[in-house]
Amino acid sequence: MAQFFQIHPENPQARLIKQAVEIIRAGGLVAYPTDCAYALGCHIGDKMALDRIRAIRQLDKHHNFTLVCRDLSELATYARVDNQTFRLLKGQMPGPFTFILEATSEVPKRLMHPKKKTIGMRVPDNPIALALLEELGEPLMTSSLLMPGDTVPLTDPYDIRQTLEHQLELVIDGGFCGMEATTVVDLTGDAPELVRQGCGIADDFID
Repeated sequence: MAQFFQIHPENPQARLIKQAVEIIRAGGLVAYPTDCAYALGCHIGDKMALDRIRAIRQLDKHHNFTLVCRDLSELATYARVDNQTFRLLKGQMPGPFTFILEATSEVPKRLMHPKKKTIGMRVPDNPIALALLEELGEPLMTSSLLMPGDTVPLTDPYDIRQTLEHQLELVIDGGFCGMEATTVVDLTGDAPELVRQGCGIADDFID
């Protein structure tokens, strides 16, 4: 049975953030708010929790997982970023984008795309998500909370608890935070390529 924390969307309670991070470090799977919609998160090194996300979302081995980071400097530890890419990222982060980049050796192989060795990277603009990341001290392995067959993520924390209460350790109620997944942009080619249109507008950097 999932625990249910009501955390203030603008001033997250430090005690609850600390408890949430303890659950994540212990192998727990958490539903948490971002600046786009609710997402599933687990510890970057936890293979069992990752397998549970795959099962919940019915994902195949070619799915690009995402590491959610505190800031651009942390992102650059886990993805290869040249100067041009850094400038592009700096203009869009924090924000509603996931960027697919070439992974560094800091990323566990099971998180990378098996052939391309890429990883999704993102810096959210949400106080609860950023507080979790600050307390955790490392990226959070994340996947959009899109259930099989659905086209939009689950948006109501009470619905999330009812749907997944036996498959998660924690649901964080941070209020309404959006109902679209991130916009996904692949930066591994010669030019940025739109992979999925979500709540981020990419017109400024995609022709």
